[in-house]
Amino acid sequence: MTIQIDLEKCTGCGSCVSVCPFGLMELVDDKVRIKEGCNLCGACVDACTFDAIKIETAEQKVSEGYSGVWVFAEQRDGKLKSVAYELVSEGRKLADKLGTKLTTICLGHNVKEVEQLICYGADKVYLADDHALSDHQEDLYTELLLDLVKKHRPEILIAGATALGRSFIPRVAALLYTGLTADCTSLDIDPETKLLLQTRPTFGGNVMATIMCQAKRPQMSTVRPHVFKRGTADKQRKGQIIKVDFKKDAITSRTKLLRFIEDLTEKVKLDEAEIIVSGGRGLGKPDNFQIIKELAEVLGAAVGSSRPPVDEGWIPYSHQVGQTGKTVCPKLYIACGISGSVQHLAGMGTSECIIAINEDPNAPIFQVATFGIVGDLFKVVPMLTEKLKRSRGIV
Repeated sequence: MTIQIDLEKCTGCGSCVSVCPFGLMELVDDKVRIKEGCNLCGACVDACTFDAIKIETAEQKVSEGYSGVWVFAEQRDGKLKSVAYELVSEGRKLADKLGTKLTTICLGHNVKEVEQLICYGADKVYLADDHALSDHQEDLYTELLLDLVKKHRPEILIAGATALGRSFIPRVAALLYTGLTADCTSLDIDPETKLLLQTRPTFGGNVMATIMCQAKRPQMSTVRPHVFKRGTADKQRKGQIIKVDFKKDAITSRTKLLRFIEDLTEKVKLDEAEIIVSGGRGLGKPDNFQIIKELAEVLGAAVGSSRPPVDEGWIPYSHQVGQTGKTVCPKLYIACGISGSVQHLAGMGTSECIIAINEDPNAPIFQVATFGIVGDLFKVVPMLTEKLKRSRGIV
């Protein structure tokens, strides 16, 4: 797409200059000019009452012969990740709206419970089982998925916005010359065009943008874990598990995994925890995270954090919850000294029960909290920890 200014129609009124969110419009000799960096948001077009600014879209030929919804079902150490079940459940809804089949792709070694993907809604599972696929080598995953897409031509392909998904799925999209919407929080099918509606936060989480891939196929998205709920398994569902031949010798891998180092600071995995206790800027200093850890230990919970403590180096990035961290959906989320920025809420807002502890009664976190405690966290949290210890007989 390109933006054009008709200088004969432009009166130099400046109405477009004031509405540009990036300050890229300027008046030169009583005519508007656009600086470099325009992202074609269209604000100036709407503001111009003289029809002097137009965004021109080049017509693209719509890819033909594509059908079906595909889900990349990620695994780790032979166990399907929770995001796989979440996306299969959501993919089933998309496939039903299109009246088409749902297929899942599983790459790994000795992956357990693959048949569960069918119970959760898949009609087919393409399974590639090889020891070389157990370590998530991106070159191997890219070439294998690319080959499957070229052969079977799905209309839609979605994957988790995990470390693996964010790393190799964009490579697949680039090699297919199609679009990719990353970090989606909502997916739907447009009832008129039948295009995939891909919604994601933008401008620091202040705006939600819905994106469509008009012509290229497949339409591709990565989806943040835990934004969709896992459906209910139907053990009576029938489907196919199709073994895929994997020829490692035909693929040149440019990387070699030497070893995988577990994060030993995580006693409970953050993205899998049913209870999370998180600390924010209100803790004041890194040593005070011990208060959070003590409560988490009593509850058998994971320790989380908002972004400021991570930026300050108080706690590793692996504990960060939010738009630029991990998206979580525990049964219980306890936020201690967290104000509740939109970026943090984007990562934990779907938690079943949220308890907020903050001295500021006007903190945004209280707007989403199930229960709120207005008070000094350095008094409230230790009292809560001590009460729980007594009730559980912990000395």
